Amino acid sequence: MRRCSLPASVRVVLATEPVDMRKSIDGLMALVRTAWGEDVYSGHLFAFVSRRGDRIKVLTWSRGSFVLLYKRLETGRFRLPRVEADAKAVTLDATQLAMLLDGIDVAEVKRQPAWAPPGRTGS
Repeated sequence: MRRCSLPASVRVVLATEPVDMRKSIDGLMALVRTAWGEDVYSGHLFAFVSRRGDRIKVLTWSRGSFVLLYKRLETGRFRLPRVEADAKAVTLDATQLAMLLDGIDVAEVKRQPAWAPPGRTGS
């Protein structure tokens, strides 16, 4: 799969609960709208992992149509980040999404603190 960099303005929202992979674009849209209260037409990426953890779907809106990426691991499981117990979704950045799709355990990766110019707070 070709790698591309996502702009910082694009959010990646990952469901914390397993999702039935039989859901179509419409079914996933309904989850995004009702469970998360998100705008499905925002251009953000919405990711869903199967019950077994070996399949992932990523839904986004692009130039007048929906795009659905589907990936299935032949062995192993996708390693999800740690989340709060009551969270319905967690926000990832582009690097975390790429690691997740490559099968890297995002929860075990340690990042250096981001540098910020003096007088400004880091993000």
